[in-house]
Amino acid sequence: MRPAERQRGIVTCAARLLELSAMAGHSKWAQIKRKKGANDKKRSAVISKHLRAITAAVRSGGSGDPAANLSLKNAVAAAKTDTVPVDNIEGAIKRAMGATEGAAEYKEASYEGYGAGGTAIYIEALTDNVNRTVADVRSVFNKRGGNLGNSGSVAWQFENKGVIFLPDQSETAQEAAIELGAEDFTETEDGLEITTAPTDLYAVSEGLTERGFKVESAQLSRIPSNTVAVSGDDARKLMALIEALEELDDVQNVYTNAEWPEDYEEE
Repeated sequence: MRPAERQRGIVTCAARLLELSAMAGHSKWAQIKRKKGANDKKRSAVISKHLRAITAAVRSGGSGDPAANLSLKNAVAAAKTDTVPVDNIEGAIKRAMGATEGAAEYKEASYEGYGAGGTAIYIEALTDNVNRTVADVRSVFNKRGGNLGNSGSVAWQFENKGVIFLPDQSETAQEAAIELGAEDFTETEDGLEITTAPTDLYAVSEGLTERGFKVESAQLSRIPSNTVAVSGDDARKLMALIEALEELDDVQNVYTNAEWPEDYEEE
């Protein structure tokens, strides 16, 4: 890329970041989740969720090779982000490949609803019993002051994107991300959050690694197109609802369009 083209790319990306205020809310939520994960007392539950996702990906994709099974590649990348031991990952793949008839079959399911302050919530699950899962999800919404919505009620408010996190805010890292095809980037308090089209996630991630940057995480996510600011009691109630949903065995990911206060963790 010529210097003039590179400069235009940087200016274009910076302008888009100013326009896409939704990314600020997403970035804050991502930071909260990363910090929570570092001190998660229920680590075994986190690992179990990842191994379930890996098992389902192997069976649905028909291959235990991440290079030939994109769903498995995504599941393994997500597991590594949460530092699931490699032995556990490999063991789950082997067990899934050798699964006998009658083994649990996990199906993808999604649920949508609303939390405090009119925030939207989108939930991804893997379940071998849809009736049980929807009952559990509805129960959490009811107990935590939320409302379970109909299919399609909030899904339109989120976009599928690839999200990469680098513990590096340098201009060099930003330029590299742009050159490799990133759509946007946002500086966070502890690094750089890079957004890509879902199909470009691994090309950008692997390209950054090849250029010597440390990729802390790279996985598919759902980014809100617009955010809703929450604070005080609403922020606390919403966090309690999300945490309760995440504790359900069948729930894999919970996304929200909430924009958290910058000082939320000190509240």
